[in-house]
Amino acid sequence: MSQQHSVAALAALLLGQQSLAAAQAPEGELTLEEVTVTAQRRAENLQDVPVAVSAYTAAELEARGVSSTRDILPMTPNVTYDESFTIGNSFVSIRGVAQINNADSPVAIVVDGVPQNSQKQLRMELFDVERIEVLKGPQGALYGRNAIGGAINIVTRAPSDELDGWLQVGAGSGNLREASGAVSGPIVQDRLLFRLSGAYKDSDGNIENVFLRENVDFYESKDIRARFLILPNDALTIDLRGSFSDIDGGAVMDASMDPTQSGNANREVLPRSDILGSSAREISDATVKIDWRTGVGTLTAITGYTDLTEDYYGDLDFCNPVDCPAGIFGLGPQADQAQQLDVTLLSQEVRLASPDEQRLRWIVGGFYLSTQRDLGTIAHLLIPGIPGIPLIVNAEENDNDAYSAFAQVDYDLTDRTTLGVSLRYDRDEREQTNASIPARPTRSKSFSDVQPRVVIDHKLSDDHLVYATYATGFRSGGFNGVGGRPFDAETLQNFEVGYKSTWWNDRLRLNTALFRSRSEDYQFFYIDFNQGGAQVIDNLDKVEFTGAEIEWQAQLTRYWTLLGAIGVLDSDIKSLDPNLTVPAQRGNHTPKTQKSTFSLGSQLEIPLGSLTATIRVDYGRWGKKYWHPDNVDVRDPVNMLDLRVSVGNDQWTATAWGRNVLDEFYWQDFNALEFGAPGVDIGSPSSPDTYGVEVRYKF
Repeated sequence: MSQQHSVAALAALLLGQQSLAAAQAPEGELTLEEVTVTAQRRAENLQDVPVAVSAYTAAELEARGVSSTRDILPMTPNVTYDESFTIGNSFVSIRGVAQINNADSPVAIVVDGVPQNSQKQLRMELFDVERIEVLKGPQGALYGRNAIGGAINIVTRAPSDELDGWLQVGAGSGNLREASGAVSGPIVQDRLLFRLSGAYKDSDGNIENVFLRENVDFYESKDIRARFLILPNDALTIDLRGSFSDIDGGAVMDASMDPTQSGNANREVLPRSDILGSSAREISDATVKIDWRTGVGTLTAITGYTDLTEDYYGDLDFCNPVDCPAGIFGLGPQADQAQQLDVTLLSQEVRLASPDEQRLRWIVGGFYLSTQRDLGTIAHLLIPGIPGIPLIVNAEENDNDAYSAFAQVDYDLTDRTTLGVSLRYDRDEREQTNASIPARPTRSKSFSDVQPRVVIDHKLSDDHLVYATYATGFRSGGFNGVGGRPFDAETLQNFEVGYKSTWWNDRLRLNTALFRSRSEDYQFFYIDFNQGGAQVIDNLDKVEFTGAEIEWQAQLTRYWTLLGAIGVLDSDIKSLDPNLTVPAQRGNHTPKTQKSTFSLGSQLEIPLGSLTATIRVDYGRWGKKYWHPDNVDVRDPVNMLDLRVSVGNDQWTATAWGRNVLDEFYWQDFNALEFGAPGVDIGSPSSPDTYGVEVRYKF
């Protein structure tokens, strides 16, 4: 018998055995896990929420082997996520609304109810997580000005009233070594509970600098988190949370393109700089969340404090004297660059929410955020035998204050029909000081917007929900770097219809959404060498997005689960400012737009006496991606395949895994530096295929 026939026969035997077991199992054991989300600041069944939400439970996160944000977000329909340049830099896009350098995030990031107000906080290690919710479409009503594209709600595991915990260790490609774990229990039974968790990861990297013969993506992270729940009585809950994250790794690992072969965003080019870039980021967080349940409703106060620092050092010409003797982009000597970022954030939210059970439900509240952001940038010309000659020396201080007021009302028109109306007002006051010169000139500007949202949903039956939504979003404007011109705030209107359904005796979950969005003053980023290599944020006058999403999960047999998602997206530049200096034209796609996302996962469990073997396969296909508004550079579709094979029981599990086993090469970020430096492109390459093992123990 051929190997192919043997595999087919084994698969048929396994599936046949599982089908027989399923037929003998009680029907109740074949239902999908019910998923509870807090997308609307209340605990609700996923299928009852009139919002496009992709929800990942603790069991699903463990099955996929999720350990960081890059492991889960790219598998979400119409969501892209990439990392480049520094250890804290990430680029998330939801439905075409994209993160760009030096600007506010278009996505609200919330951890345990506390906003993470810096874009540098999204790239994180995910450990001891209970649930991740990805909300698509503007969510400004409840999540604020940074939710123009959506929101990512991360819920960590809460302290428990009984002693429990887990420990995991692993190793893998690139000399990867990692360990994580948690312990939880009561300090005072039923009154004071604790949970302590942490993670450590160290890797020599997998992407080689072909000139230095060293790996550029080395990485070491140390994370710790502590939570305490204080329960003085049934009406009051005090949630104290503190965390510290320390990450060191490679930076400025971008590869430069040969000018004679520019315009090809799919060429495989590895870094060849003569400087091994490095970066470091530290984040300290402390939050206090107080819930007081009264007869009127639950009063919640959330205070958050964050201190974040990041610095990097690396090459500016992205080459070396041997391959590029003419120096920086063919214009002279070699050069380096460095930057230091220091951000302090203080936020306060207060809201009052009515009881969940009544026909008229409401939430009203206010939010304040103070941001102190200091940024220093320096670059040198490097000429052998003499000290570095300063090329760029900039220092800026940014003092930003944001104020918000919001309210949401949901009213059950009938037993099956609900109308929801919400409104939010945001005002950002921004001030930038040029600290590079003794005069320290300061400029200031304010941005404000009112964001309404209306949604109506109707239950066709207990298992079928339809909804229609009109929602708006707002991303504040701001200042480009020292001496740069301001850029305008971005606003978005979204029209959406959705359908959520459960079939086959709760064994099949199928959710769909269709949307059309209109953006004004769409923000995008480019590097302009006509302005000395300036990093510029600019606006496109009017942009439209049209798309659809389908997500499904099916419990095919007692031991076999199939799940997947499809997202399609079309973007269209409708009008441009005639003074725009960047090549673009009407009808083009917006920068960083990815045409489609597709994911398919299969999980098969095989009983082995007292043990269970689990085979997990996750496949993703990412469609074409347009890097710039001229649409010249286009990344071809990417196929990603991850595999996991585990053996274990309720107490311990041993796993072998592989990521990107097809060894796909692609650019995580790509910049055609054609403005003043024709033919020069740089990009951040992806990681190759990696493999590893891990062991997990629960107690």
